[in-house]
Amino acid sequence: MNFHVLSLFPEYFETFLKNGVVGGAVQKKLISLSVVNPRDFTEGNYKMVDDIPYGGGDGMVMAFEPMSKAIQSIKSENPLKIYLSPQGEPLTDKVAKTMAETKRDIVFICGRYAGVDERFISEYVDQEISVGNYVVSGGELPALICIDAIARHVPGVLGNKDSAVKDSFHDSLLEAPSFTRPAEIDGLGVPKVLTEGHHEKIATWKRLISILRTFQRRPDLYERANISPKERLLANKLLAEMSEKDLRISGLKNQALPLDQS
Repeated sequence: MNFHVLSLFPEYFETFLKNGVVGGAVQKKLISLSVVNPRDFTEGNYKMVDDIPYGGGDGMVMAFEPMSKAIQSIKSENPLKIYLSPQGEPLTDKVAKTMAETKRDIVFICGRYAGVDERFISEYVDQEISVGNYVVSGGELPALICIDAIARHVPGVLGNKDSAVKDSFHDSLLEAPSFTRPAEIDGLGVPKVLTEGHHEKIATWKRLISILRTFQRRPDLYERANISPKERLLANKLLAEMSEKDLRISGLKNQALPLDQS
């Protein structure tokens, strides 16, 4: 999968391309990332890419022409062109997975200053994406987040093919907690079920803990999750059997699920 980025700060992406999951995917040639700087398509000593907005405003606006030339320089057939904007569709794991499955090149457009000339957006942008209800200084960090989230769904990028499926937000549930050696430290032990090697019991425990954590931490996700009445009963039964220490190490509160879902 090929990613392209329009950015005034290509250096933001240099370390990203060399490290972690994305760096490994680049080395395996599962994904590629190129950065185009709109400043390279300007003239004059100052290489101006922004100008004063018509009608006034609280800052400078990135101009149409250098952005237009920059995006036209990208050699890709029918790429998906995304503008990172707080006004866009919220990025979710489902959105990231859908983008990975399009098998189209993706161009991320990183705004700066007070934004981009709206005519550029209307002329070139296919979709606007937001990474949250807040404002950052530019589109570079949101672009990095999007690329990482999408790359995880590209076959072969993750070492374990099931990792993306088991991550938080799959099926609208948060992931169950993880533990490693030693089995006990500072008086805190690993949940017994995880040490017994019974895979079916472990899978059930993780599912029920995921349901409880999602209800307690992200009720908005819980409302969308597909949870059967039987699972709600089992989750509450598990919760009732847990000691205060069990609750603590599992990241839970003593807060049961509502059984009436009408």
